[in-house]
Amino acid sequence: MILGVAALAVVAAACSSASQDAAPAPSPTPTATASATTVPDVAAESTPTATVPPVGTPSPAETPTVTPAPAAPIPAADLVITAFPVPPGSRPHDVAPAPDGGVWYTGQGSGELGWLDPTTGETRQIALGAGSRPHGVIVGPDGAAWVTDGGLNAIVRVEPATDAVTVYPLPADRPDANLNTATFDGDGLLWFTGQNGVYGVLDPVDGAMTVFDAPRGTGPYGIATTPGGEVFYASLAGSYVGAINPDRSVSILEPPTADQGARRVWADSTGAVWVSEWTSGQLSRYTPVTGEWESWLLPGEEPQAYAVYVDDTDIVWVSDFGGNALHRFDPTTEQFDTFELPHDPGDVRQILGRPGEVWGAESAADQLVVVWRGD
Repeated sequence: MILGVAALAVVAAACSSASQDAAPAPSPTPTATASATTVPDVAAESTPTATVPPVGTPSPAETPTVTPAPAAPIPAADLVITAFPVPPGSRPHDVAPAPDGGVWYTGQGSGELGWLDPTTGETRQIALGAGSRPHGVIVGPDGAAWVTDGGLNAIVRVEPATDAVTVYPLPADRPDANLNTATFDGDGLLWFTGQNGVYGVLDPVDGAMTVFDAPRGTGPYGIATTPGGEVFYASLAGSYVGAINPDRSVSILEPPTADQGARRVWADSTGAVWVSEWTSGQLSRYTPVTGEWESWLLPGEEPQAYAVYVDDTDIVWVSDFGGNALHRFDPTTEQFDTFELPHDPGDVRQILGRPGEVWGAESAADQLVVVWRGD
């Protein structure tokens, strides 16, 4: 739990509301396989590892997906926003709550992966290598932190027990991909995006990596997996949502607003895909079963929707650069609650969470923030 740290707490509320089909894209163009290299930690060395299920264990694709019913949302009036400083110059970009109760964050300005103890406010920093400029971080099925590093042009794995760093470089013919975000699919493969016009997949078991040309060129940004194991990504420059098919090609999904600047995506418990639209300032939802879209304009005069995340209660969270805030959207009532950021500008570029906690990073203020009950 989060106590014992001097914190800034702000609560505010506001509300606002508003309200075509997948087209197959050309087959993807693969590149050569890349191998992994390991950067030893001062106390230990690591080689690429992955959890391999015992022989006879059904694969995720063979195992029926059972999604538990979402918990009841916490009333907005019971929530507060708390800030935690990280080392100056870190410029934290993405966050990922860790299994041990801490929170991982990418120090894009310092070339490090950081870890915050919310109880004490203490942090530790793990150097990822010369030239590192990490963007995204998630926690994998193996419990490790997985980083998309644009500076290294590589996927990076950090072992939490030893802080050992393993680097999976992109193929040599894919330089400067401008790596962005990653997600694990239902089969345990790591999919990732690069804003310079690529998407790719890494097999953590053997380190095999394949990179593909994205439809419409530059733009692939946020990426996420549905409860059923399907992967979707958003193309900021391309203004579309891409659905990755079983043959690894992409079907383009067109949001109803043209040139909306789809930036990030997240799925709710039903498999619906939520999209933050940077240019339009909207939050949109795509329902794969029906192919239907719905859109809602964020509160404020000039909203800019950056990050989107759906919590364990199916409440949707969006960061807003224009309003310097986090918005909480209830799909049942179609109402927004607004939490002003502690610092101006805050610039929260990504949101993740765990039950009862929604985390983001104020990249402009060198702070991590969490919205929680506060008791």
